[in-house]
This record gives sequence, structure tokens and C-alpha cells, in this order.
Amino acid sequence: GRVGIEHVILPEKGIVAPGMLTIGADSHTCTYGAVNGFSTGVGSTDLGAAMATGKAWFKVPEAIKVNLMGEKPADITGKDVILTLIGMIGVDGALYKSLEFAGPGVKALTMTDRLTISNMAIEAGGKAGIFPFDEITKAYVDDRVTNPYEPVAADEDAEYCREVDINLSELKPVVAFPHLPGNTKRVEDIEEPIEIDQVIIGSCTNGRLEDMEIAASILKGRKVADRVRCIVIPGSPAIYKESMKRGYIDAFIDAGCAVSTPTCGPCLGGYMGIMAAGERCVSTTNRNFRGRMGHVDSEVYLAGPQVAAASAILGRIVTPEEVK
Repeated sequence: GRVGIEHVILPEKGIVAPGMLTIGADSHTCTYGAVNGFSTGVGSTDLGAAMATGKAWFKVPEAIKVNLMGEKPADITGKDVILTLIGMIGVDGALYKSLEFAGPGVKALTMTDRLTISNMAIEAGGKAGIFPFDEITKAYVDDRVTNPYEPVAADEDAEYCREVDINLSELKPVVAFPHLPGNTKRVEDIEEPIEIDQVIIGSCTNGRLEDMEIAASILKGRKVADRVRCIVIPGSPAIYKESMKRGYIDAFIDAGCAVSTPTCGPCLGGYMGIMAAGERCVSTTNRNFRGRMGHVDSEVYLAGPQVAAASAILGRIVTPEEVK
């Protein structure tokens, strides 16, 4: 069970828990804020020192409070929430600050949504992206975390350097255009059709079972467009196996997708689906910087699994409702 994506495996196996302070030598270590901990990425030297001494040096970050309200529509995922937020505050909007998610809308978010949102706190420059502990958190960690843990909560008189309001019920599916995660547009506002060559569904941002379920529900009984490579990557062996049991993998393969073993692979231009010059990709990964997935003249559009799956079928960027 050690083959898989770190930021999917650690919460899944209960290695990270509420109230924990976690560091890792990868910027997306901030994912674990979803389970009510403080987690952040550090450099290799810092990590080596922490492993040797059990200590790390931090400046206490200022906090931005993100007030979530309303109910999440059926066609909206955590990816749409975080891309919308980054579009609002910018890729440096939370530089060395923590993003604290609060408000009545939190309960509308599944643990998958929360893990996706916390994962991309770093894409707003954030030091951490922290969710409160509630019944959803408790249900997730109770059968996973074996060590004692203490949930944390913001003080009632906590000071914030900024507050941002997001009404979930008003959200629409979005994509982040090249070459920044903050270059966000609603799919319905795209005027000219954007033809694509590739779709990636997976990664530490969107490789969880719920993401597989969303993508499979759209791809089942349909075919990927002839000119599109669609690569699906479950985030862990457990997710891969459960996806097989539930018939998601059959749905992907029958639709013409390539299904990979759990890996970061194409997200950072490592292997599988490396982009050639002039190619466009819709990806559920977290970064779309120039050259991130291959050639410097390729383009990456970030989206949630529902937009990615629908776009694979029609060969252009669309919402699921456009798939008949």
C-alpha cells in the first residue's frame, strides 16, 4: 500500500490528524489542513533539520478568514470553490498567510472537497489552508486515526488581516486559463470554443474516490473524443481497488481512457501525457504554469473532474450539462 500519491495516502491512512503540526518537503503538504491541522511545505534542509531535532522554525502567519455560505450545487466541486477563491485574491493573495475556512457553508463540503481546497492553498501563496473540526471531519478520522488527537478552533476574538465571502449557491463551474491558477473564468462565459488534445483526471488535488465517481458518472456509456487522450489516475491503491469494485475503471476503459497506477506522473511533466508544442490539456491538477506539463508552448487549463470528463467527451472545454 505504499504505492500512491503522498497527499492522498497520508489522510487516507490516518497518519495526519486534527491538531497536528505537519511539515513535508512538498508544497502541497498544506492538503492536511482539511483534517483540522496546520500543515505546510518546507525545503529539504528544513525537513532534514526537523527529522534530526524534531523541531522547526516558523513565523506565525497572519490569517485570512474565508466565510463560506449557502449550499453547494450538484455540479460544483471543491475545485470550483478554490479556483474561484484564487481568482478573487490572486496567486499571491495569501502570501505567508493562513487561509481559515469558516461559516455555515463548510458543512456543505465533503472531505474530498476540503482536501482539494486545502491542497491548493499554496496556489494562493498560502502557508496553510485550515478547516474547522466538525461531524464530517470526525466521521472521516474516527476509523483512520489511531493515536489520540485534539481538534483546534479559532479563538472567538481571533484577529484576521482580511475576510473573503463566498456564497457556494452562486458558484458555477470554472476553469483556470493558462498560465496561472488565478486566471479563472466561468465555463459558461467562454465565448470561443477551446479545442483540447488531452485530459488528466487525478493527482493529489482530484484523485480521490469521489473524483473517480464524478468522472465515471459522466463518462459511463460515452466515448472520449477521437482527438483527445484522456488519462485517469486514481490517487492510491485503495481508491484504485474500490474504483474497480464499483465499475468506475470499466467505465473509463470502455470510454477510451488510459487508466494509470497511482502516480503524480503528468502533473509535473514527469511521464505519461507529456505535452507537445501547441497542445492544450484540461487537467484536474493544481498548477498550470508555462511548461509545467511539457513543452513551454503547451497550455494547461485547470478544472474539476466534472468539467474535465465532459470536456474529454466533446473535445472542447464544456460543462457536464452540455454532454447529451
